[in-house]
Amino acid sequence: MNNLIDTVGHKQNDCDELECLRKNHRIYTLLARAFNPFVRKDCISEAVIASSTDNYPEESIHNTLEPFDRIDTRASYWSSEGQNNPAVPETLLYKLMTKMCIVTEIHVQPFQAYFQYGFPIYSSKAVRFRMGHKLQSEMTDSSTSSNKWADDEFIWTYTSPEFPMVQENCLQKFKLPEPVLCIGGYMQVELLGRVQRQEMDGLYYICISHVQAVGRPLLPRFDIEMLDSSGRYALKYLPETGKRTLSSQPLTRETARAGRANDADNEPPPASP
Repeated sequence: MNNLIDTVGHKQNDCDELECLRKNHRIYTLLARAFNPFVRKDCISEAVIASSTDNYPEESIHNTLEPFDRIDTRASYWSSEGQNNPAVPETLLYKLMTKMCIVTEIHVQPFQAYFQYGFPIYSSKAVRFRMGHKLQSEMTDSSTSSNKWADDEFIWTYTSPEFPMVQENCLQKFKLPEPVLCIGGYMQVELLGRVQRQEMDGLYYICISHVQAVGRPLLPRFDIEMLDSSGRYALKYLPETGKRTLSSQPLTRETARAGRANDADNEPPPASP
């Protein structure tokens, strides 16, 4: 009704209940086959905003999408503002490739300042991850140097445990206790606690060079429409959109495999038992 499938209530007889089970089986079969069969390490599509930035845009969150800590001769990393209190946290906000993703682990690499004496590493003490959806249709403008935004613009439907971060210059992998279904397409990285002072001003900083989200996004022919702030949503099936998206990409080994998977997925699902 109104393009929505509501929770099934009490049924009059066994025939109605059996028919409902068959319908649900078909729905879940289509949904299970809607996720990309290939695990991706680049489920992040966009770096949105950071809770603070020391030098914007040179040290902005957008640098964390680069796979290396140097681009030509320039360092590539995000840096927080300096703080006297090492307990002050920071957050990084990202948008995922699709509004529905299964995320299994997240990778974070702290930045080592190779241009400072002693080559300090500006990691945090711990890290935590949140996933969910946005309340408002328009995002606070992230192009300003202040880079301020309101956390209450989002509903976080999942919060991970805290993971300790080591003060090492490497891509640190944090596997979630269970695969997480992120509906809404936003992921927040919470950086908890500071360990490194900067020698020139004596303040504590956190610097991150790279962030990855590993998982499986929905294939392009599906989309999610958030209906209200309570978390109700509609799953849309748009087969022609998926075909156009694939045809517009350059033909690579990965897109060729994805195209063959799409053709197979467009076949009718198996009959319900």
